[in-house]
Amino acid sequence: MILRMLWPIWALAILLGPALALCVWSLVRSRRTHDGTTGAWVRRTGMVVATLVIGLTPALPAETDQVQSNAEVFFVVDRTGSMAAEDYNGEQPRLEGVRHDIGAILEALPGARYSVIAFDSQATRQLPLTTDSRAVRAWAETMRQEISYYSAGSSIDRPIGAMTDSIRGAAERNPGNVRIVFFMSDGENTDGDNSSSSGETRSFAELNDVVDAGAVLGYGTPEGGQMRQYDGTENSGAGSDAPYITDETQPGSPPAISRIDEGNLRQVAEQLGVEYSHRVQPNSIEHITGGIDVEEIAAADGRESVHTYRDVTWPAAAALAALVAWEAFYLGGRTRRLKEVAS
Repeated sequence: MILRMLWPIWALAILLGPALALCVWSLVRSRRTHDGTTGAWVRRTGMVVATLVIGLTPALPAETDQVQSNAEVFFVVDRTGSMAAEDYNGEQPRLEGVRHDIGAILEALPGARYSVIAFDSQATRQLPLTTDSRAVRAWAETMRQEISYYSAGSSIDRPIGAMTDSIRGAAERNPGNVRIVFFMSDGENTDGDNSSSSGETRSFAELNDVVDAGAVLGYGTPEGGQMRQYDGTENSGAGSDAPYITDETQPGSPPAISRIDEGNLRQVAEQLGVEYSHRVQPNSIEHITGGIDVEEIAAADGRESVHTYRDVTWPAAAALAALVAWEAFYLGGRTRRLKEVAS
């Protein structure tokens, strides 16, 4: 038997503690003075105790139900300026690869709930969990790189806070669901802006226990690519004639070159407990999504089974109803006698 606590213990203590103390004190007093109210205070004490039992809600284990585990897919997308580097599938920006892969994942994992977290100078949840895959596609189609003027460099651990809030929150709300994370980045870590007070990069391992499957998808090449400046208008950024972002640390400020950092990406994959895949062209992702079986993942740790309990408050409820009826009858008779005396 367990106590399921219909009300918090503090609420029970505040509401019923004084009432129980009053009843016990009055019961002891009536027995000492023999004023004829002992039976009434025994009844009232019983009413408080029955209410307390209902509040504690004792329950016995019942049958085990089989439930359907749903997939929750989290896209974590790097939108820093380096993701506009033109070395994907020839000379396309890396974000084109992200667009293609998001669409392919949506097709491979239909019927799931999807969420998008993007990070550049800061990490934000772009879409909360939704079953509307069209909203995710629309976001991917309109996604652009960060405005160059506001760029604060790349920090691969920047989305950890937003991921923790979203993924752990989902795990608390629906613990039976399977959480799948696709981390999409070029792995660059070009500044010291991270969440660690010591200045060290935070580990994604703190999310390992709530991530069931997924992959880290890496974009870019070792040779690297140049990036167009983006000012928020249609005439700038990838696919435009806007000037390239320059490297101010080099003599003459030549165009900056962004190169994939697969070491960082493999480390993130290892910390999350998922595989890493290098994405250089729009080919199939079957090797990533084909091995994700939601029902199998849920069955592996028993999430497909939910233990239920049967409340056994009915004896206390029946006793409370009887005592209340008795108290009403007692008070009714006492009221009639007082009226007769008064008349």
